[in-house]
This record gives sequence, structure tokens and C-alpha cells, in this order.
Amino acid sequence: MGEAETASITAVAVIGAGTMGSGIAQVFAGAGLDVTLVDVSEALVEKGLETIRRGMERLVERGRLSAEARDAALARIRTTTGLHVAAQSDVVVEAIIERLDAKESLLAELDRSAPAHTILASNTSSISITRLAAATGRPDRVIGMHFMNPAPVMALVEVIRGLATSDATMDAVVALVERLSKTAVRVEDSAGFAVNRLLIPMINEAAFLLMEGVAGRDDIDTAMRLGANHPMGPLALADLIGLDTCLAIMEVLHQDFGDDKYRPCPLIRRMVAAGHLGRKSGRGFYSYS
Repeated sequence: MGEAETASITAVAVIGAGTMGSGIAQVFAGAGLDVTLVDVSEALVEKGLETIRRGMERLVERGRLSAEARDAALARIRTTTGLHVAAQSDVVVEAIIERLDAKESLLAELDRSAPAHTILASNTSSISITRLAAATGRPDRVIGMHFMNPAPVMALVEVIRGLATSDATMDAVVALVERLSKTAVRVEDSAGFAVNRLLIPMINEAAFLLMEGVAGRDDIDTAMRLGANHPMGPLALADLIGLDTCLAIMEVLHQDFGDDKYRPCPLIRRMVAAGHLGRKSGRGFYSYS
């Protein structure tokens, strides 16, 4: 895909209307691209669309977006419950559950539906892009496009090259990220990529500190906020990410590297088993009632 083809990317589909998917769709629409948001039910896509409306309304209230730009962006978003939209898309971004079998199945179906030029991107935070690409007949056009949470706010996108990802696909997606007014970092395919390979072990170690009674929850978070100038402590950040997501990434790191330094903290396992997932469940290391 050359420069002319890159510029011709106008239609994007985002599969998964949850927190990440709706945020990614908002970013694309705000950058002038036509977006179709897809999920398995009308209720889920409508919930995702409502999340986008609220997010854009907050930007208007803060003076960061005009009412006219908001309306124009919302008009560029369509919703559907069918994967047939891949046939009319230049890029498809999957943002579904962080589970290998679900992503492989979806990418295989998208591969059958999408035309040959379509790039299939995964927003996975830890799963091998090479392995996901192997589920398709176009591994050269499969790539990682890992947005940070919340996608409309965070400036970074990790662009992850699988073993077979072509230079043209990598260049096209980096250029697309720049069209979104975000910064791309190029990363080779390795468990956790760059951000989560650094971030998740820190969160895991914070949970060990808490479990072992080395320091209390508030003191651990205050130590990193004031001692390392982090905007948010690791336990509060884990709640924002979702403890189930953190655990899934920890398990990928532990399995892929076979190193016990990545072993998930038992406290996090117990909290996930209890349904204490963080902000999205109303309770994690903190309470959000």
C-alpha cells in the first residue's frame, strides 16, 4: 500500500462496541473517517454509541470541540450487528474480548468477508500478532494497533509487526495513526509488546506489596504518584484497566516467557474470581459506588 493508497483509507470498521471499541470509533470519526461500529446486538452497539455521544459532549463542554465538529463526527458513525461491513472497509480494527480463540475466530471470518486490500488490525494488548495473523490468508496485512485507554484522550498507539506483516502495511498504519493526531511507536511482536511488558509487572508487584502487608493501598499509590511522578498509582490504574484484563496479560507474559517474575499475584486472581474487576464492576482495589 503506497502513499496514494494510504491517503485513500476512508472507511473503517471497529468490531466491539465496549470501552475500547467505542473510544477507537470516536477517534476515527473525529479525524474525518467514516466508521461503522459493530457488536453482536443492537443493545450493545447503542450503548457504545451513547458512550461516544457522552464523550464528545464532555469535550464540547470543556471547549475542546465545537458543537459543529461533534455533530459532523457523530454523523460519520454508523452501527450494525453484522460483519458484512468488512466488505466495504479499508481497515478493520477488532477490539473484542482479550481471548486468543475469540480473536482468531473473528479474524478468520473477517478475512473471508473483506476484500484483498483491507488491513486487519487487532487492538490486543498482549496476544501475539503473528499467531493472530496465522488465522487468516493475508498475514502480510494483519497488524497490531494497540490504542491506550481511554482512546480519545491518550496520545499513543503501539503499532505491532507480526512475523509476516509487510513494510507497506506497517507504513500505512503508522500514517493512519498520524492522521488521527496520535503518536505511533513501532514494536516487534513480543508478549506484552512495549507498554504492557513494562506496566503490568509494576501493577503485579504493587499487588504483591499490598498482599504481603509491606504498605497499604493508599500508601503504595501515593508512593508512585509522588515518588515517581506518575499521574495515577498502580492500584488505581489496575482498576481503570480492569483487573481481569491485567490478569489476562500477566498470564500471557508468564506463559510466553516462562519466567516466574511474571507470575500473577494470587490477590489479583482472587479479586477477579470474586468479580471485583475495578471501575467497570464498581469495586476493585477501590470502591466506585
